Amino acid sequence: MTSKEKQDYIRYRLEKAEETLKVAQVNGNLGFWNTCANRLYYASFYAITALLLYHGHPTQTHKGVKILFAKLFIKTQKIDIIHNDIYTELFNKRQAGDYADLIDWTEDDILPLIQPTRNLIQTVKNLIPND
Repeated sequence: MTSKEKQDYIRYRLEKAEETLKVAQVNGNLGFWNTCANRLYYASFYAITALLLYHGHPTQTHKGVKILFAKLFIKTQKIDIIHNDIYTELFNKRQAGDYADLIDWTEDDILPLIQPTRNLIQTVKNLIPND
């Protein structure tokens, strides 16, 4: 991947994070809490993959993103651990909501995660210069 391609891909992932966050909010407004949880997770996932790529760490799997994010940014205290806690909670809720039977997240389960997800995305964006 050329430098320009990498830059374009990072920008695309950050835009995708913002768009997906908006989709999550719309689904929450409609009461589709499992879908809202899914979209919140993916919004954060897109932002974190952009951050990892910016720092030269392309990833292949969701688990790999989770591990590298914790190793490179949380354990080194470049990003506050609260963001890792939110990302982990979103990961778990998305997994359960998408794959487990009889999981119906409620407003009480998911609504409190919207602002922290927004904060996580903004924190990530602040660590990627606008070239």
